[in-house]
Amino acid sequence: MSDLMGVINLDYELDQLNELTYFRCGAAVPFAGRYRLIDFVLSNMTDAGVKDISLFVRRKFRSLMDHLGEGRPWDLDRKRGGLFILPPDWNDPSDTSHGDLQHIRNNLDFFNRGSAKYVLHVGSQHISKVDFCDVYRYHKEQGADVTLVYTKVEQLEPEHDPCLRLDVNEDGFVSSIHHERDHSNVYMEMFVMEKSFFLEQVRHCIAHGDSYFFRDAIQKNQHQLKIAAYEYKGYHAVINSVESYYKNSLDLLTPENYNSLFKDRSVNTKIKYEAPTKYLDSADVSNSLVANGCIIGGTVENSILFRGVRVHKGAKITNSIIMQKCVIGENAVIENVILDKDVNLPSNRMLVGDVKRPFVIAKSSTL
Repeated sequence: MSDLMGVINLDYELDQLNELTYFRCGAAVPFAGRYRLIDFVLSNMTDAGVKDISLFVRRKFRSLMDHLGEGRPWDLDRKRGGLFILPPDWNDPSDTSHGDLQHIRNNLDFFNRGSAKYVLHVGSQHISKVDFCDVYRYHKEQGADVTLVYTKVEQLEPEHDPCLRLDVNEDGFVSSIHHERDHSNVYMEMFVMEKSFFLEQVRHCIAHGDSYFFRDAIQKNQHQLKIAAYEYKGYHAVINSVESYYKNSLDLLTPENYNSLFKDRSVNTKIKYEAPTKYLDSADVSNSLVANGCIIGGTVENSILFRGVRVHKGAKITNSIIMQKCVIGENAVIENVILDKDVNLPSNRMLVGDVKRPFVIAKSSTL
């Protein structure tokens, strides 16, 4: 959609996944066997026809840049527009901005050169299949200053605690933005705003010494702005802790959840050409998600295996997430565990975590 330009703002997102974010930012964390968290919001944007997308990153972004490249899997490797990965580059001695406003202020060229009239601003921690064309249509119909995307959560979990909540009146407008934990209207860190108004608010916030756009331009002025609320009703997961990552990953082993996330529209990711998974005569695999390139000779139950995992004969993996190119030795036992990339687990070793607090092994570890 030529009327929308996208901003994926990772500047304010903390690396809260412990060992999984030792060497990468949260948006680059692998998910669902072959994807990264960033893939879902990026695919939603490109499905809506957004062709100009900037990515605000501040730390641990090498893995993310390697994954995204020039944006070819999302058709963003273009001569005009496309994907712009914008790490910190603070060279203006007169700059007094802070927080994510500093990122916006130092990359005004992205906004000024783009022909789109509206800004779609999102984060990476909310996994969903939001139709941004429908959000844009709703924003126009409501005649709002800004439209926030939210979802009604049937069962509140600990990962929802940090999320903002919205009170929405019968006309579809926000009457209050707050942090009441028992409230089910969870704000999904997505909003649409006219570009000229967006930049006007940026200038105003910087002039008044503010630091974060949503908090200082929208939340603090919620009673002065006309804020519409778009309700999203599809698949939704929040990934902001190891526990939420583990729970929502294994939830995808339920066909209903998997189909809700992947069936209607594809999710694009970096392409890697590998042979199909090879199952040896001794292999026993049930209710698991297994990517290509694996060689399995042991038992795998209720687990997710990423590309290139080797499971030797006699090994048993249960309720676990095994990331790319891990090697599980003979007769090793793994239960309620997350192994990051390139972990080598010797033969006859046992790793057992708790179903609510999985045991996590950092990338490239040898035990």
